[in-house]
Amino acid sequence: MALRLREIALHLDEDESLLPDKIATLLSFDVAQITSWSIVRKGIDARRKADVLRVYSVDFVCSDEAAVFAQNQHLPTLTKTPKTLTYLIPRLKAMPEVLIVGMGPAGLFSALVLAEAGAQVTLVERGRAVAERLRDVKSFWAGGALNSDSNIQFGEGGAGTFSDGKLTCRLNHPATRTILERLVEFGAPIDILWQAKPHIGSDRLRRVLIKFREHLLSLGTQIRFSSRLSGLETHKGQVAAGIINNAEAIVCDHLILATGHSARDTYRMLATNQISLEQKAFAVGVRVEHPLELINQIQYGMKGHPQLAAADYRLAWNDPETGRGVYSFCMCPGGWVVNAASEPEGLVVNGMSDFRRDTPWSNSALVVSVTPADFPDPGALAGLRFQRQWEHAAYLTGGANWHAPAQPLLEYLTGKGGRLESSCRPPVAHADLKQCLPDFVDASLRRALPVFNQRMRGFVGPEATLIGVETRTSSPVRIVRDQSGESISLNGLFPVGEGAGYAGGIMSAALDGLRVAENIIQRSQEC
Repeated sequence: MALRLREIALHLDEDESLLPDKIATLLSFDVAQITSWSIVRKGIDARRKADVLRVYSVDFVCSDEAAVFAQNQHLPTLTKTPKTLTYLIPRLKAMPEVLIVGMGPAGLFSALVLAEAGAQVTLVERGRAVAERLRDVKSFWAGGALNSDSNIQFGEGGAGTFSDGKLTCRLNHPATRTILERLVEFGAPIDILWQAKPHIGSDRLRRVLIKFREHLLSLGTQIRFSSRLSGLETHKGQVAAGIINNAEAIVCDHLILATGHSARDTYRMLATNQISLEQKAFAVGVRVEHPLELINQIQYGMKGHPQLAAADYRLAWNDPETGRGVYSFCMCPGGWVVNAASEPEGLVVNGMSDFRRDTPWSNSALVVSVTPADFPDPGALAGLRFQRQWEHAAYLTGGANWHAPAQPLLEYLTGKGGRLESSCRPPVAHADLKQCLPDFVDASLRRALPVFNQRMRGFVGPEATLIGVETRTSSPVRIVRDQSGESISLNGLFPVGEGAGYAGGIMSAALDGLRVAENIIQRSQEC
């Protein structure tokens, strides 16, 4: 048996080696009784700026655990260490042929589970392998042409490859730990296993993807890049094959569709094939960028400390005039803003960070909720048209040369003041952001910013810049499926992840892909 003690606080000048002494003092026993210990969670408590704390949960083994537990069982922070749930992948009796479309987290983890179970897996991706993809993105950032199939949205790893690599998830799923452990196996930093807000960073994530791919290949998975799903073949209401690049049919028993939220041509193809789709709410807004040291000062009461990671924040407010939510999203401490376009003449921005989060800037989306009532028509793809309308407006507002439109926050809010500075790649163009935002989004942002400044003094100031537009917060379309994850329109078609409208972020998409893979395995076992 082992014990777990939560809420152990260390001051910034205290070393983690003091944790056993802290445990012994808090529980009133001799530290010499502790034979082993390990950190299972680490977070920051910055509620008192004069004394920012690091807060730990620690598992430990001591010589008389029963007595220690009995003596301190009144403490809600002390528990017996829960048993680790082992996630087991069953072996398939048959070997179904599974075509997986998309190499984001949903596609990769469904491929991993199915390949390790013994299925014949073909994994296709419209974009390029991560090294070639990085060259395409850097070329675009440097002023080169946009590659519509290899960019920040498309390619090995999905859109998350150019992000902060956040691994937070609100779902309490027993496989969450397994996903983190597999990522560590493929090269992710081991501290993602205990950080309260784990992240990999875009740079480390690219290395993880290469090892992930090598493992899939070792299992016999067929992996093909520059391979776009352009159609479906069916037989008696069952998927029979996926058409690739309008030229080749890949026969399959099951097709897992994990294309991400920006594969607009895929949605149109599904609509043409009478696959049930429905509108879905999402959010639209801008990126806000501040100096990293300013956000650190606001959150920690200091510009930085060797024991503190770059500060993050989370803001949310409900606009009483409209009932719309206004909130921060995908905060990237110590990162930069990027042009995440994937279509000609359509500009969208996002944020990303490397593992060290050590650039001079921090950024976050500030977005306003959008509902199907805001769309131009009742069609299932109306949300796509809404996104495209405002991305094209941003392209034109920035000068029609891929420079993102940007404005000092003070100028946006008051008409004057502030200075225009941004890390954005390619560079920004000074513009009036009202020209590329829906009126209701603009109005809600203007009402929310003073509220956010009350919560984070200095948030609205001369050093802050707004960059537009942020429209790809989540899919505006949901591919309707049943409880097993199968399309209600076509047997054997399994839409998963963000593009299907059932996940948001790396972890939830990976869990969704894993769950659908489990259902396919169970179905194959029953046949």
